[in-house]
Formats: sequence, C-alpha cells, structure tokens
Amino acid sequence: MAEAVLDASAILALLQEERGADRVEPLVENALVCSVNLSEVLAKLVDKGASPSLATTIATSLPFQVVDFDLDLACRAGQLRDTTRKQGLSLGDRACLALAEREGLPALTTDRGWSEIASRIAVDVIR
Repeated sequence: MAEAVLDASAILALLQEERGADRVEPLVENALVCSVNLSEVLAKLVDKGASPSLATTIATSLPFQVVDFDLDLACRAGQLRDTTRKQGLSLGDRACLALAEREGLPALTTDRGWSEIASRIAVDVIR
C-alpha cells in the first residue's frame, strides 16, 4: 500500500544523497511518483551530465510505482493553478500535488513554498 507521493526534488535528494534523503529512503518502496515528475528527474540527471539512457536507467531502477498523468490528474493539476499561483508552482509541482490529493497521501518535496498549501493537501518538506 502506498505511503507517500514523491516530488522530483525528493527523488533527486535520494539519488544524490543530499540532506533529506534519509526521509525519502524508507518510503521509496511504497511511494507513488507521477510520470511528469519522473520526466523531471530524468531531465535534471541529463542536465548534470548523465546520458539520456543512463538517466533513464537510474531513475527507473528505483522501486516506486509510476502513475500515468491521465485526464483526471491533468484536470486536477490545472485546477490547482488558482490556489498555487502565488507560490509559482510549476506543472510538475501541481502534478505531484494532484496525485497526492487524489490518493489522500502526503507529498514529499524539498520545496518550502509548498508548506503554504499544506492545509489543503498534506505536504512533508524533507529539509
């Protein structure tokens, strides 16, 4: 059973052994990740010098469950724009939050700006 939804920043913290990784590691096997956020992880790994194939291998080797960004999540993410505009949340951020909201799970992130919307959606800022 899923315990959390991981934002790209939480996955990257784990992969790069950054502060907060210890909060992600115990949950990764029972975590959900939106496909949009997986794409963000791949892009960041490529930006840091990994080849696209290596980035794909690294990101897809983790044991979390990837959830497709379907019509329901697309609508939810779009609807979150109104309440997250002030924080400047991206589509990827809103995709993660939409999945967390739909599943009733906390979203793990390194983005402190998310804590401002924590009254509506459970958010756990890992550092």
